[in-house]
Amino acid sequence: MPILTLDGISQEFGGLRALDGVDLMVEEQQIYGIIGPNGAGKTTLFNIITGIYDPTEGTIEFLGQAINGAKAYQVAQMGVGRTFQNIRLFQKLSVLDNVRMGAYGVTRSGFWSSLLGLPRSQREAQEVTARAEELLDKVGLLDKKMEYAVNLAYGEQRRLEIARALALKPTLLLLDEPAAGMNAKEKVELMELIYQLREQMKLTILLVEHDMNLVMNICERIAVLDYGRKIADGPPQEVKSDKRVIESYLGAEA
Repeated sequence: MPILTLDGISQEFGGLRALDGVDLMVEEQQIYGIIGPNGAGKTTLFNIITGIYDPTEGTIEFLGQAINGAKAYQVAQMGVGRTFQNIRLFQKLSVLDNVRMGAYGVTRSGFWSSLLGLPRSQREAQEVTARAEELLDKVGLLDKKMEYAVNLAYGEQRRLEIARALALKPTLLLLDEPAAGMNAKEKVELMELIYQLREQMKLTILLVEHDMNLVMNICERIAVLDYGRKIADGPPQEVKSDKRVIESYLGAEA
């Protein structure tokens, strides 16, 4: 059963067509990759799915429900979490508080209500803290929960972003270049983490990534964008041997 369906998604910015008629169907608990050269429209597609942009044309369905026009916070509350290409942590907050901040997107009491210690929010605040610690344990950062986020190594900051996204209790997790800036060892650990999260939390994962080794080894299906259009969609081995994909990455002459 598809958890996410995109039908004819197009996006224009001042006359420039960043996406052109993109169709996508992501099945439940699938690890689905989106690849393409710089400027292909990958992050724009993520921004449309998460409600940052409203598409110029086309429809988006999440769990069978049309979400066109929904605000970003509404999409998050429906069960869609994401990380960003450029790390967006609260650098001067602790690791634990970064994850707690993510959790307040789906709680009944707000962050400030909890901060003021109002009775109705105290129990929920305890639940949020326990949940945050559980997620930090999953990504291997529990022992650093009281450190400032800015003091973490780059790969650790990436994992912290994932933990914060998971605090929203998503069923669909979007990872925008999660391996960017990581060394070889960190990339292997990231692949293992993604597998574990999918199995333990029953997640569907949509992944944008430039590291082809990671994408080909972890994704069960891959879509390829080029100049805003989808030029291939299928299992990794099929996509890797597609003539249009090879031309897109290496040039027609190659």
